[in-house]
Amino acid sequence: MNSWINLNALWKIIVVGLLAGAGLPALFAIGVRALNPPSPTGGAGGRPAAGPLGYTVAGVCFAVLLAAIGWGIFIIVNHG
Repeated sequence: MNSWINLNALWKIIVVGLLAGAGLPALFAIGVRALNPPSPTGGAGGRPAAGPLGYTVAGVCFAVLLAAIGWGIFIIVNHG
């Protein structure tokens, strides 16, 4: 292996990049989708409500997102 490549740091960068780059937007999408469930097919009427499960799932997703944002700001401020 090349001595210029630090494999220990490389795998950490890949994992954090995957989590922050794909995981957090996916989590946000799940939260938004939980608040706006799909309408039943063939049904007439208005939009269906999210319900308690939808609000719970959305709340957990958004709480995780806020925690990740806060953690990111904490890391930036402490290492800057």
